[in-house]
Amino acid sequence: MNFYQELLDSTASERHALLTIPFIVEGAAGKLGLASYQAFLAQAYHHVKHTVPLLMATGARLPERLEWLREAVGEYIEEEMGHQEWILDDLATTGADPEAVRNGEPLPATELMVAYAWDTIHRRNPVGFFGMVLVLEGTSVTLATQAADNIRRALDLPQEAFRYLTSHGSLDEGHISFYENLVNRLDAPEDRQAVIHAARMFYRLYGDIFRSLPMIPLDAQENSDAVA
Repeated sequence: MNFYQELLDSTASERHALLTIPFIVEGAAGKLGLASYQAFLAQAYHHVKHTVPLLMATGARLPERLEWLREAVGEYIEEEMGHQEWILDDLATTGADPEAVRNGEPLPATELMVAYAWDTIHRRNPVGFFGMVLVLEGTSVTLATQAADNIRRALDLPQEAFRYLTSHGSLDEGHISFYENLVNRLDAPEDRQAVIHAARMFYRLYGDIFRSLPMIPLDAQENSDAVA
């Protein structure tokens, strides 16, 4: 068994727990209202804006024996640059104020996930950051494109309101293949264990963000619009 498959097997229960969170299930099916989608985007902004700085810190902390991994980090940085601005553009298209989100504070769950990412890099093993990559990109491939289509139809929003979701659905599919080849090259037991441990933690921490988001049913929004 290669390490990528071992990683998937070792985190299967945590991944299942994330994907069965009610907000994710209902949201991906297009059953939640506009405010729920905007809340999701706001928290996405507050963690995605850290992606490039986290990758830079990871590259700087890697030991010389993992120089090949530092080069891969450079490729990730190029791919991820500026994605937080896509989220703000999506928010603007939905009618939200992107500057209010930019200048606002994240939910505690979002702040804790970001803090743990920085802690992993600086206190534990920087290779563990690739546990976070598995969680975020793997979840995107599983849900993003289908969810974007369902939400767009349910909320009657233009395609321009879903650049973050749709691009990550397609981008991350290629990223996962790249990621699989990358982690299969990790041969030190401590690096492999760091990725497994971090992935388990990030499935829980990322899940806590969705558990914190407001679940506003689509029919509740429609009723509110009708009253207005």
